[in-house]
Amino acid sequence: MANSYDLIVLGSGPGGYVAAIRASQLGLKTAIVERENLGGICLNWGCIPTKALLRSGEILHHMKHAEKFGLKATGVGMDLDKVVARSRGVAKQLNQGVTHLMKKNKIDVHMGTGHIDAAGKMTVTGADGKKSQLSAKHIIVATGARARDLPFAKTDGDKIWTYRHAMTPKEMPKDLLVIGSGAIGIEFASFYNDMGAKVTVVEMLDRIVPVEDKDISAELEKSLKKQGIEILSGAGVETLAATKTGVTAKIKDVKGKVEERKFSHCIVAIGIVPNTEEIGLEKLGVKTTKGHIDTDAMCRTNVKGISAIGDVTAPPWLAHKASHEGIIAVEAIAKEMGNKDVHPHAMDPKNIPGCTYCHPQVASVGLTEEKAKEAGHKVKVGKFPFIGNGKAIALGETEGFIKTVFDAETGELLGAHMIGAEVTELIQGYTVGKQGELVEQDFINTVFPHPTLSEMMHESVLSAFGRVLHI
Repeated sequence: MANSYDLIVLGSGPGGYVAAIRASQLGLKTAIVERENLGGICLNWGCIPTKALLRSGEILHHMKHAEKFGLKATGVGMDLDKVVARSRGVAKQLNQGVTHLMKKNKIDVHMGTGHIDAAGKMTVTGADGKKSQLSAKHIIVATGARARDLPFAKTDGDKIWTYRHAMTPKEMPKDLLVIGSGAIGIEFASFYNDMGAKVTVVEMLDRIVPVEDKDISAELEKSLKKQGIEILSGAGVETLAATKTGVTAKIKDVKGKVEERKFSHCIVAIGIVPNTEEIGLEKLGVKTTKGHIDTDAMCRTNVKGISAIGDVTAPPWLAHKASHEGIIAVEAIAKEMGNKDVHPHAMDPKNIPGCTYCHPQVASVGLTEEKAKEAGHKVKVGKFPFIGNGKAIALGETEGFIKTVFDAETGELLGAHMIGAEVTELIQGYTVGKQGELVEQDFINTVFPHPTLSEMMHESVLSAFGRVLHI
């Protein structure tokens, strides 16, 4: 039958489309169902276009500080519409790339909203209301998540924004309130600050980027304040209301004092809600925790024939985690279907790197120093500052440091934490080390090229074991 498959993937984000490609490589007849845009939120409205915006902000920042490099730049400014247009153009280019990949790998694409009627059965409703019936031996749910609203103030796209509105602003904010200091909140705070807005960040917990090592949080807060961003940690927004001219917020500070303040716009970045509603999961009895689908190490749900990957499942909610889960899920399915050449391996969450593309960048993998100690490890900690690195000095990027956490007895790398220029590119070196279960001598005996920022990775390890050279 034309609409009968080995695998249907519901959702085409970085988890879904990668899963579909891997399935095709393994000889499975595969379909993908997408209700909006191929590539999902990450490619069209998340990871990629936000990095295009941040790149514009970074270049503007450097232009404003050209004198540091012996250069002159006069009349420096920006055209917000063109900045946004470039970002949307990047997203469009990559969307077309995913479309090409689907054709190249002979994957059937069904545009519409998918509903799982029973194990192996799906109805797809197109934008025109036309329905089609699909069947498959296996289904992977990769429907992702959406921004969480404040219970007392819904986003309206005018003055109160989610990340999606913040990517295509109708006007430039003058005084911007950002609620939440995770990666999304901090990235937009950094971008709009570079663009010239006065930015205030409110974080309910006692420090910004709270999933990161405490030393990283402290360094980032110091840097952002130096750039003119106001940081209110341990604070909460009690009320938020849109007005004709902006928004009014009542903010309770760390001491319990409530102050009413006015802003031109607000970005709400307080987390995500999984897209699990109205796709048939309840009727099938698929187990969830706080809305997120429960899965085993091979991404299988409790219902036979149904797997789940990405933001619709447990954290961390990262695009690269979703892609890797897509590979795991498909290879587990292929093995179940008799393919003896695949050997799926469960993913260790402690080996998943995290990146925040603010200015300066933040990147990490593994346990923080605090979490390592809580887990019972005796630790050795190394730190090396950017100011001690020749390449960083030449680049004019002397802000930040690299921190490594090792088990004092075994030499196992427990975690690595970075803040500074291009650390989102550097972190993968430590990620490979963790995946390969390298110990301190492996890093110490590795030759790092000079002059590079990566030399700081070497020096941080040397520092942990009392052998640092350049400080």
